[in-house]
Amino acid sequence: MLTGTDALAGSLGDGRTLVIDARPFSEYSKGHIPGAVSLDLFSLHWVDTTPSGLEAFTAHMRLVLSMAGADESRRVVFYDNASGMLAARGAWLLRYFSHPDATMLDGGLGLWRARGHETETELRSPSPSELRTPANPTLIAGYGDILAGGGSLELVDARTPDEYSGKVVRAARAGHIPGAKNVDWAGTLGADGRLAGREELARAYPIARDARIVTYCQGGYRAAHAFVALKVLGYDDVRVYPGSWGEWGNRPELPVEP
Repeated sequence: MLTGTDALAGSLGDGRTLVIDARPFSEYSKGHIPGAVSLDLFSLHWVDTTPSGLEAFTAHMRLVLSMAGADESRRVVFYDNASGMLAARGAWLLRYFSHPDATMLDGGLGLWRARGHETETELRSPSPSELRTPANPTLIAGYGDILAGGGSLELVDARTPDEYSGKVVRAARAGHIPGAKNVDWAGTLGADGRLAGREELARAYPIARDARIVTYCQGGYRAAHAFVALKVLGYDDVRVYPGSWGEWGNRPELPVEP
């Protein structure tokens, strides 16, 4: 799920690779990878994971990605300033749509520049496409799936320890989903902005290989980063809960652990 900076530099302009800058447009306009189009993924939160809510989420994300030019005929590489949560969200989204070749740029724009690759300020208009590959329900979870899973799921909370413990409150209620383990996503980044190595990641995620895993955070972005890290480690059954604490913490009927 990762593409290196040198590998991406060698494929620019090949007519097949679509590069998507997932940062805010204000950052994109100041400098970006040549040919990249802008898609501010952080503006696309979702807090309804009822069955109808997930259906609407799928339709909406399919349209957004299609408008950015993503389809199954193109290799798609997302990036932000490092191997961050915005690029990870894009890579997970396209994997959710069964895309055969969607990755994030390891190290992001920071490492791209550090290695001497060029940037540009020309604003690139996307060429809309039609993403037709089917959504894969095994890569996504709603709150109902978590409730139904009971103790059989391994829940990974990718937020900060203060959010997890309830010291920082970002919803109607504080705390975390009962049974969840806290693995702060920021701790899985290396000093150069790349994803940490496999040994370090394995220490961060001491989870059984056959576990059924659901990742969450506040809005499903850090959770997507955890998804990428777990996939790099070779875990098979990993889902992202896009509603995350923004939904769970605001639904009074759902259980909470301080």
